[in-house]
Amino acid sequence: MKVLILGSGVIGVTSAYYLARAGHEVTVVDRQPEPALETSFANAGEVSPGYSSPWAGPGVPVKAVKWLLMKHGPLVIRPKLDPVMWVWLLKMLRNCTSARYAVNKSRMIPIAEYSRDALRDLRRDIGIQYDERSQGTLQLFRYQAQLDGTAEDIAVLKQYGVPFEVLSREGCIAVEPALAGVKEKFVGGLRLPQDETGDCHMFTQALAKHAEALGVRFMFNTSIDRIVTDGARVSGVATSAGMLQADSYVLALGSWSSRLAAPLGISLPVYPVKGYSITVPIKDASGAPESTVMDESYKVAITRLGNRIRVGGTAEISGYSDKLYDARRATLDHSLTDLFPRGGDLSKATFWSGLRPMTPDGPPVIGPTPYANLHLNTGHGTLGWTMSCGSGRVLADLLSGEKPDIDVSALTVDRYNHRFG
Repeated sequence: MKVLILGSGVIGVTSAYYLARAGHEVTVVDRQPEPALETSFANAGEVSPGYSSPWAGPGVPVKAVKWLLMKHGPLVIRPKLDPVMWVWLLKMLRNCTSARYAVNKSRMIPIAEYSRDALRDLRRDIGIQYDERSQGTLQLFRYQAQLDGTAEDIAVLKQYGVPFEVLSREGCIAVEPALAGVKEKFVGGLRLPQDETGDCHMFTQALAKHAEALGVRFMFNTSIDRIVTDGARVSGVATSAGMLQADSYVLALGSWSSRLAAPLGISLPVYPVKGYSITVPIKDASGAPESTVMDESYKVAITRLGNRIRVGGTAEISGYSDKLYDARRATLDHSLTDLFPRGGDLSKATFWSGLRPMTPDGPPVIGPTPYANLHLNTGHGTLGWTMSCGSGRVLADLLSGEKPDIDVSALTVDRYNHRFG
């Protein structure tokens, strides 16, 4: 088939690669001049199936109030006269129950673990390089109450067979030696040894080259105006380069997907939740993290990427604005300098923000739509990098008429026709 993919972030490019590998003629269209220049550009760098959990969970509404009042809080809401924002927030609140959390997490873990395995297969098959490390993630607890409160998370990890280690202060230092200099600032941690790290932007650009070698055509600097339909099928996509046509279409535009889907009558509750990051050159390797350290108090991830440190965090609900706020950088600076004071040169840091495409329940949206030749691959939230390869591979199987290796029937847009969507 001829397949047109809308979006060249990590989700669009992985979809293109696997579809081309399956023998299809693939074109990718994007308004940017290169792949992975928006949300995939400078994320936290984590490939973390073990942390694949919905943001909507029991206790989150109460915690949200606390976070909003913190100086370096992980949550920011900038109210707008946008009914879509408020409807999305209400849907998220409806998912903040133990029962819904369990269902939603059960939908996220399989695709995340499958994706990590697919990423490992890619490294073996094509030798792709992206500052990868396979040294786990350490969730660091500053307070005993945080460590004592891990029982519920541990129960979920056991349920899904995810390996973990509960570490004392000394155990944390054993896996992250640079923490020895600040050992009075934390009490212990929870480590997921199978998690990985890597530069999503570097990966996506490298995979795009492999995809081109398989015949994928990339149309950059091309804005996408609307999807045109004819009855129960898509007949084309109107762009700045004219009308583009194919046999099948894949909508992988992250937070912008819902805006293109809405005129088609597809209710796709994907809304942008802004995240921030700084990328800091390593000044003293012995003072830098070995892998990823998640500062639980501030919900900030500090990750080693080659000769750089990536510090990512914040959930800011402010619509489609990509404005950079100094207060958000202050939170990232604080977490890094508090835990790794010798590691990086903040004077040379770069500051970035990206719009994570979040669903109110947590899982991504992958699979068919009411239009026979239109498929979705979007809504991955903070886990686009974690779930990218698995999502692309599953989508390629669906479009090829093959049965995917895992069941993704619960990830389709149809789930929003039910009460808790």
